[in-house]
Amino acid sequence: MRQPRWIATFGLSEAPFSKDIADDDLWMPSSRLALVDELTEAIKDHHHALLVGEPGGGKTCTLRALRRRLPEAGFRLTYCHNATLGRRDFYRQLCVALGLSPKATAAAVFHSISTHVEQLGREAVHPVLMLDEAHLLRQDVLDHLHVLCNYQWDQKPLLSLILVGLPELWDSLSLRKNRSLWSRIHHRVAIGPPGLGDTNEYVDFRLKRAGAKTMPFTSDALSTLHEATAGQLRDVDRVATKALRAASRRKMSKVDVELLVRVLEADQRAEGRS
Repeated sequence: MRQPRWIATFGLSEAPFSKDIADDDLWMPSSRLALVDELTEAIKDHHHALLVGEPGGGKTCTLRALRRRLPEAGFRLTYCHNATLGRRDFYRQLCVALGLSPKATAAAVFHSISTHVEQLGREAVHPVLMLDEAHLLRQDVLDHLHVLCNYQWDQKPLLSLILVGLPELWDSLSLRKNRSLWSRIHHRVAIGPPGLGDTNEYVDFRLKRAGAKTMPFTSDALSTLHEATAGQLRDVDRVATKALRAASRRKMSKVDVELLVRVLEADQRAEGRS
């Protein structure tokens, strides 16, 4: 398949800011490695954890780096992201994710999951349940999640629960009505806002991975890109791609700050019309 002209213009082998990227090729800033370390240790110690951050702040990248870091032997990772369901349907979804047959009632579904988790424990396999978009979890699910973490009189941690969501998840879980679950989450991690250095590092990493020999953005353009996107990776990907396309159409070898500002202004006008 023939590559778009703008990719060839900058000597690239592929689109640099595509979402299609393998775990081994993920970018993880040096400022976030400590977060991955803490979550890895939490799971190895059979603890529960909370990870919150703004949209595009790197939560998914952190989870993928965590998945890559954990050894396959001894752990069973299950990822769920449909968090808007009621309690019975939530557990039915979890059954499907675990490879179990969903049952008719909430009690039967919960019993099936509990039995499966206990069986994994006897096989020396520690299940890890990652609940993404957990800020959308309904209260009846939150009211029951701590029961899922309670095995053998709350003495045997057979399951690690990783709750992932927007910052309001932290506020919700810390409410008094959720204290049974909150008190069981010993590792609470918040992804802070990325700095200019993170954005520069990310753009450089993605471009080099796509075959770039030189940096096609001026330093001023990179600073403006970071300021305009607040370092949120999805926005960085979108704006940087538009800027490279625009530079190619104008036969420019670099994206300078003037071009980037024009791209941002056009982007804002397009959003205003939508």
